[in-house]
Amino acid sequence: MKLGLLLVRTLLGGLMIGHGTQKLFGWFGGHGPDATGQYFEGLGLVPGRRNALAAGASEAGGGALLALGLCTPLAGAGLTGAMTTAIATVHAPRGPWASNGGWEYNAVVIATVFAVVDAGPGALSLDAVRGRERWGSGWALAQLGAGMAGSAVAIAQGRRNAAARQAAAEPAPPADAAASDAPDAPDAR
Repeated sequence: MKLGLLLVRTLLGGLMIGHGTQKLFGWFGGHGPDATGQYFEGLGLVPGRRNALAAGASEAGGGALLALGLCTPLAGAGLTGAMTTAIATVHAPRGPWASNGGWEYNAVVIATVFAVVDAGPGALSLDAVRGRERWGSGWALAQLGAGMAGSAVAIAQGRRNAAARQAAAEPAPPADAAASDAPDAPDAR
């Protein structure tokens, strides 16, 4: 199982590093923080650039930690949060299948991260070097909860920011609007 955990961690971690650096730097065919930020704004994640940087950092940082087997629950929380946000803001209405833009990929990432945290990163990890080869179910549930809670906070804050921005952009009614709505008074001549 040592090699299996190493393979899962390094494959998923490496892919998540790439996924995050698409947002952070535009690498691997990504769009970088500005274009990704514009897309995020359309999803209601305002300010978009800041949310794109946070998502990219969660994915790339979480992927690096997972690949190294270092602070594995923290890696799991970051990746779970990013994938949960993707499901909630993009993929959920499209159903489960990736062929329809659905959430199956994101769910597989979340489940895999949960399993790695539950089992621990294994003997071939930096956590093991630090004396923590296994984490267990409690830590797996904690990272799942933390990731989902972080996602909920990010989405709620982004939508509050979007609503505030929209309210600030709407023109205020004229001060004499109430008077202009009143029926004309008869001419006093």
